[in-house]
Amino acid sequence: MKALKIIFISFGTIALINFVALLFVTNIHFGHIMLGIAAAVLVVYGIFLGKIPRKIHIVLWAACAVPVFFVVFLMIYGKSNNADYTENAVIVLGAGLNGDEVGSHLALRLDTAVTYLNENRNAVAVVSGGLGAGRNITEAEAMSRYLVAQGISPDRILQEDKSTSTYENLLFSNEILTDYFPGGFRAVVITNDFHVFRAAWQARSLGIDANSIGAPTPRHSFAANYMREMFAVIYFLIFG
Repeated sequence: MKALKIIFISFGTIALINFVALLFVTNIHFGHIMLGIAAAVLVVYGIFLGKIPRKIHIVLWAACAVPVFFVVFLMIYGKSNNADYTENAVIVLGAGLNGDEVGSHLALRLDTAVTYLNENRNAVAVVSGGLGAGRNITEAEAMSRYLVAQGISPDRILQEDKSTSTYENLLFSNEILTDYFPGGFRAVVITNDFHVFRAAWQARSLGIDANSIGAPTPRHSFAANYMREMFAVIYFLIFG
């Protein structure tokens, strides 16, 4: 029992440290709040472990099993790369900026796109993201600059600069590519691995013939992003 208490308190403390650190390095979202709550629950659970009735333990463990399996599913799905490298286009979904520069999540998406574009030199890229609050340039412009700095020709880059959500990323990118390829096109959607399942589902709902590649998720925000995505997927499945 003492060992279990130490384990729960240790994991909760690490999660709390992660939560506090995120306050200083990234924009706070729902996933960060859930991480903070989960961390606090772990610490409290560890402290009072021996005083909690057995039935309560069973209920708590059963309640935890569902999100654990959900997150594992998202992780496995996000690591599945089904691109065949003959697609006509890459759609890179936006993920926020740090000033006028791409953030860590977006940089990993763009690095993955560069690898793809260097292997499939016939493909064009759609960089998708509008103007965020307090920003001087659109996400699409910052993404385009990043790709050009990595050696991708500007002639291969199309900017979608109106979107404010994943759904709009895909909706407006589809409109651009439909005009660019009047005979039809196949695409590959690139986003961070935690986000692949929802992005792929929404692409299919829009009738986009798209495969997907999951870019890595920064370690410092791994837990927070997967927690947020779990709720985002549930919301999407319920409300569409």
